[in-house]
Amino acid sequence: MFNWNDIKTFLALAREGSALGAAKALGVNQTTVVRRIEALEAALQLKLFQRDLAGSRLTEAGQDLLREANRMDEAAGGFWHRAQAHRRGVAGALRVTATEMLANGAITPALPAFRAAYPGLVVEVAVTDRPLDLAAGEADIALRADEVVTDDLVGRRMMEFPQALYASRDYLLARGLPHSIDDLRGHDLVVGDGPNSPLPGVAWMLERVPGAEPVVRTNSLSQMLQTLKAGMGIGPFGCLAADLEPELIRCTPPIPEALSVAWVVTRRDMKDTPKVRAFLDFFVPHFTLLQRSLRERGEAAHLAKLAAFEAELATRGVG
Repeated sequence: MFNWNDIKTFLALAREGSALGAAKALGVNQTTVVRRIEALEAALQLKLFQRDLAGSRLTEAGQDLLREANRMDEAAGGFWHRAQAHRRGVAGALRVTATEMLANGAITPALPAFRAAYPGLVVEVAVTDRPLDLAAGEADIALRADEVVTDDLVGRRMMEFPQALYASRDYLLARGLPHSIDDLRGHDLVVGDGPNSPLPGVAWMLERVPGAEPVVRTNSLSQMLQTLKAGMGIGPFGCLAADLEPELIRCTPPIPEALSVAWVVTRRDMKDTPKVRAFLDFFVPHFTLLQRSLRERGEAAHLAKLAAFEAELATRGVG
């Protein structure tokens, strides 16, 4: 059986092309390089290099085995990094729970960079509108749209989600853009008022249109977004998401009374553990930058869509 050090020497010689270069890369002398290659060739009973005055070139067998040696090198690196992660305590599984929209919009895009920073940590994302019981150990970290601070739990403010009323372009072309709250009385209303995903904007809207009967009710934020995009009516939604939907037009300014805040919540006894600290130290700044980026992009998209919509209304002679 071959020695792992011989494989490292094989890789160094293949990359450097000479015993001198491989010796410098490995921090050994040329004699050691030559001895290890000869030992490896003897163990495998294969010629791996052709040697001449220009240096060392891989044989056909050497070229074929180089791919496997590279995989072995990557696996050894992964083994080392994972071992170091365990030594630091930043390894194993970290269970994070969030709604579908928070998981897809705020967590998933950053997971590759988080994985690169903490290769020993496996993030298990539990996507659900049902608040999991952190105190009972159903999850280690939760992203929630409400602050939960108890004897057992602590939270950090993550992102703010302003809300406004939205409708699809096609709906507004057919029914008109409301210019005041009174105009809402003639529109179909869509609300998300289930027990697990209440929108603050729902109460604000219904208070201003007393007696109105919504045409659609849903307890799913993703379903409500699709309902608005399908042209079913007007309803409240988070600006950070809705402004970037090409089909949706913002019908009102952001509603101050309907500002929603998301929190990162964990158990008090876990907040200083290495894996929870790793998540917070990485994702809290990520959430801040993400919020800023979404606001800037969303505002630009909103203004562009509104201008295009008003221009289309003008060409149709609609006020």
